[in-house]
Amino acid sequence: MAFLFRLCRVVLLAALLSLPTAMAAAAPEIMPLEDVRAGMQGIAKTVVFGTQIEEFGVEVLGIMKDKGPSGDLILVRTFGNVIDRTGGIAQGMSGSPVYIDGKLVGAIAYGWTFTDHKIGMVTPIADMLKLWDMPTPKIRVPEEEINLEDQTESKAGQEPGEQKPEDEPANKDADKEPAEGMDGTATPLMAAGFGDRAMALLTEKLKPYKLMPYAVGEAPADTRFGPLEPGSAVGVQLVRGDVSLGAMGTVTYTEGNKVLAFGHPFLKKGGTGYFLTSAYVFTTVTGMENSFKVGAIGPAVGIIDQDRGAGVAGQLDKFPSVVPLRVNIVDRALGTSRDASIQVVQDEQLFPVLAAASVLSVIEKTADRIGAGTAKITFEISARNMPGDTFKRENMFYSPANIGEAAISELYELMALLAGNQFRPVDIIDVQVEATVDPERRTATIMEAHPVVASAKPGDKIEIAVSLKPFRGETVTVKVPFTVPLDQQPGPLTLEVRGGGMIPLLELLARRQKGDEELLQTYGKLKTKTFDDMIKELAERDRNNDIVVEVLSGEAGEFLGGLGTAKAPPTKLEPIPKPNAAPGQTQTPLRSGKSVDAVKRPDSKSALSTEYIIDSDTQVIVNIEKGDPIAEGKSVLYEWKVKSDDSQQSL
Repeated sequence: MAFLFRLCRVVLLAALLSLPTAMAAAAPEIMPLEDVRAGMQGIAKTVVFGTQIEEFGVEVLGIMKDKGPSGDLILVRTFGNVIDRTGGIAQGMSGSPVYIDGKLVGAIAYGWTFTDHKIGMVTPIADMLKLWDMPTPKIRVPEEEINLEDQTESKAGQEPGEQKPEDEPANKDADKEPAEGMDGTATPLMAAGFGDRAMALLTEKLKPYKLMPYAVGEAPADTRFGPLEPGSAVGVQLVRGDVSLGAMGTVTYTEGNKVLAFGHPFLKKGGTGYFLTSAYVFTTVTGMENSFKVGAIGPAVGIIDQDRGAGVAGQLDKFPSVVPLRVNIVDRALGTSRDASIQVVQDEQLFPVLAAASVLSVIEKTADRIGAGTAKITFEISARNMPGDTFKRENMFYSPANIGEAAISELYELMALLAGNQFRPVDIIDVQVEATVDPERRTATIMEAHPVVASAKPGDKIEIAVSLKPFRGETVTVKVPFTVPLDQQPGPLTLEVRGGGMIPLLELLARRQKGDEELLQTYGKLKTKTFDDMIKELAERDRNNDIVVEVLSGEAGEFLGGLGTAKAPPTKLEPIPKPNAAPGQTQTPLRSGKSVDAVKRPDSKSALSTEYIIDSDTQVIVNIEKGDPIAEGKSVLYEWKVKSDDSQQSL
C-alpha cells in the first residue's frame, strides 16, 4: 500500500508539472472600474533590477473621467521601498499590474513630468482586455521560419506576403491623447550595437514619433529569462541581430499564449508586427523631468500584433514579418572587414531610417572612426510590387566630415521611396549592402578636355580626351567615347564634360532664371510621372565617379525632359531604318496619308566610370560635317509612331 501511495503521488506531481504555466496559476479575479473607490490600497508588480519581480504599494486617489486614450483612468499614489529606490514611477514600469484585495484592477500607465513622480494613472484592465478582440494583421513569414537560436538571418526561400494594419474599429476614443502634462512611460528605446552617428540619426528621425534611443549593452551572459508573467520586464523590439532597438515595459496580464502590457500605446499603429521579447533591467535612472529604466532587450518570444490606446497585446510563439538586412563592410585603412546580419520589422514609416541607421552603424564599427573618407557602396534590394523586383545600384561618395552618412544617402533615398510611394504598397523582401571605406580622398578635377578628332558626321563614334588631376596626385588622361546624334545638324556642336555628381549646366542656368522651387516642380512632373519612372530615374542617375559627356544645346526644359535637340522627323516617304537595325536594314516605306511623329529620342550623352569622384566640368566643341547616316548604313535609335485617322502603329 505504501508503494502504491508513493506511486500515485509521483504520477499526480508529474501531471501537475506538465500543465502549462498559465493553467497551473489560477487567473486573478477582475475588479470592475465601478467598484474602485478612493482610499483603497493594493500592490503593483514590476522589475527594477535583473529579472526579479518586486512589489510596491498603491493607493487610489480617485477616478479621472474620460482622460485617457481609451477612456477613464484611475489616479493613484505609489509608495514603498521600490518607489523610494526608483524615485517614483519610472518609464519602463508601464504595464505594472495593480491588484486590490487580490483582484486585478489595471496597469500603471502614465505619470506627470516635473511633478511628484509618485503620482500616476492606471489604465483599467477591462479596456486592455478588449485588445485581444481586435483584428490582427497578416503575417508574411510563418513562425517556423524564424530561427530563435540565431535570429540574425531569415531562412532562404520564404514567400513574400502582406502585413497591413487592419482598419481601426469604430471607437470615439481611438485618437484621444492623455490629459495635458501626462507622460507615457515607455518612450525610451534601448539601443545596443549602434555607433555615435547612427544614434544621432535615430534620435533625429525618430523624434516625430516621440521615441528617444539610449545606448545600452547586452544582458549578462548567465541571465536566465523565465516565462513572461504579470510584473515581468518585457520588450517591444523593432530591430534585432547584430544591432538591437526596442522599448521596455512591464507585463500586465497573460492568458494562455496571449500577453497584455504597457497600459498605453507604443506607437498607436493599431494592428502591427513587432517582436515581443523578454527584457533585463540594469538600473533606474532618476531625473527631475522623469525617471526611466535602463535595460537590455532579451530573446524574442512572440509577436506584438496590437498597439492601441489601452496598451499593447501579443502572442507567444508567433513572430512578425521581417526584412533581412545583410551587410559587408571593408575598411582599407585597417585591413579589416565585418559582416552583419540584422532583422528589421516591416513598417513603412520606420523601416527606411531603421535600416539606414543599422548600415551606418556597421560602417562606423568597421572603420572605428568618424570623419573624412571615400566609400564605394553597392546595394541590392529585392521587393514585391517594385518595378523589376530587384534594384541594384553602385556609387562612390566622398565626405570631408562623415563618410558613413554620405555612403548610405542613396540607400536611404531608395528605401524611403519604396516605403512611401503614393502608387502601391511595396513588400521589401531582402536588402544586401557591400561597401569599401577608404580614409583617403579619392576625388579628381577635370583640368581640360578636347575631342580627339576636330570634325565628325552624324552617327560617328568619337572620343573626348579628358585630363584629370586627382587630389594630391599626378594628372592622368582618359578617353570617353561619344556618338554624335544622327539628327545633328552641320555646324559646331557644344558638349558638356562633367562629373556624374555635378548638376548639369543647363539645370543651373534654369535655376537662376526660374528659381529652385519652380524648376524642381517642372523636373518632378517630367521625371516622376509614374512609380516606374521614379525607380528608373534613380537607377539611371549618373554616378559620382562617372565622367559624363552630353550635348549642351536646346532649351532647358527640353533638356530636363530628356528630349535633347531632336529635330522634326522626315516627311518624305522614304525607307526608314529599323530601331537598332543592322547597317542597311530598313523598314517598309510609309504609305501616303500617314504622318510620322518622333516620340522618343535617346539621351545624347555617354559616361565612363573611373576610380575617382569627379568634382568639376568643362565644355568642348566638335565641328559637325554634313552627312547621310541612312546612306552610310548607321543604325537609328528612334521610336516612331504612325498616325492614321483613329489608329496608331509603332514601328
